Amino acid sequence: MYYKRLIEDKIKYALWSSGTVVIEGPKFCGKTTTSKLFSNSEVSLTTKDEILSAKINPGSILVGETPRLIDEWQNVPDLWNYARYEIDNRDDKFGQFIFTGSSTPADLDDIYHSGAGRIVTIKMGTMTLTETKESKCLISLKKLFDEGYEKLFIDNRDFTLKDIAFLICRGGWPLSLNENKERSIAITKNYCSTLFHFENSKNQKFRNKKNELFKIILRSCARNISTEVKKTTLVNDVSTYEDRLIDRLTIDSYVEALKDLYIIDFIDSWNPNLRSKTSIITTPTLHFVDTSVATSILNISPNDLMNDLNTFGLFFEDFVIKELKVYANLLNGEIRHYRDGNGLECDAVLHLENGEYALIEVKLGGEDHIEKGISNLKNLENKIRNSNKKLPKFKMIITSCGASYIKEDIYIVPINLITI
Repeated sequence: MYYKRLIEDKIKYALWSSGTVVIEGPKFCGKTTTSKLFSNSEVSLTTKDEILSAKINPGSILVGETPRLIDEWQNVPDLWNYARYEIDNRDDKFGQFIFTGSSTPADLDDIYHSGAGRIVTIKMGTMTLTETKESKCLISLKKLFDEGYEKLFIDNRDFTLKDIAFLICRGGWPLSLNENKERSIAITKNYCSTLFHFENSKNQKFRNKKNELFKIILRSCARNISTEVKKTTLVNDVSTYEDRLIDRLTIDSYVEALKDLYIIDFIDSWNPNLRSKTSIITTPTLHFVDTSVATSILNISPNDLMNDLNTFGLFFEDFVIKELKVYANLLNGEIRHYRDGNGLECDAVLHLENGEYALIEVKLGGEDHIEKGISNLKNLENKIRNSNKKLPKFKMIITSCGASYIKEDIYIVPINLITI
């Protein structure tokens, strides 16, 4: 069964307006399956023979009915240059190729041009609750930006903390859907166990990397999930578990490789240029492309989350950020975070390219935590108002479960009600 992806309209538009669409994202997130909806011919560069043939005669790989899908194109990065040449020399300049890739090219030196005007890159993540049909889709972020909701109360009592614990550990991998809960989490763990096999990799960032050290560093990232982690923190953490000193350059190289594989990501800080002597913390927050990778690498189960609500809160924040990043991308926006030297923070700032933005706090639940979130949002808004800056279009606290309502002009909304 194929689940409709929110990114489909964006792919369709990109094919209409450019010659090549490059779809990037982690392995098994559904890039190839979705791309096949738009292609009329395809080739997959996943075997040694296919890759060797493409390197010997790259131009021949691009011959076929268009749009032509080239899966795992990064194994032959020179195809980027050939695609540009073909687009420039064909009568039809649009919708010629779809490139999909689960890591950056092996050698960026083989790419001789930016592809500006001819090649468009689209990032694809794992499935959101909207796509897996596990969101009730009653609260639209787009509507909140356009007009908002005058009144709001949704009971939502049929969705519990146990439900979100399971969804975090299962993740949004297409292969893990339509199965019983125990099996779906096992499928996710199997995926995570295959992340670090680079014995035959041509990518210089992966070559000679130690699988065990990859796992140790990824575990450290998981222990620091949803935090403004510094490289020195990772160095100290990894050195403790490795029982030997790991230098920062080594950590940097492994972290960059994890980013290239679309496993981890860093969310930059938001700086609204407030008239204040308080400094804004610019350290990015560490997040995962899918929270289930972090739970799998630490062998955390839904029951483990239920028994440790502090840890649960950090993993829930990562889960929400993952969802919001997909929705923000489709709204032509981005997700950032805010924290200043006085400890005032905002977990997510959804900023659109037209200048509109929303302030969002993430709370697992509970009246005290929600009240703290309300206080944070109001204090930050007052700080923005005192600086005569543009005020947020709306303010929201995203919770794990419970009712949805409006309190002090702030939307309190469980994650399973939200959609684009």
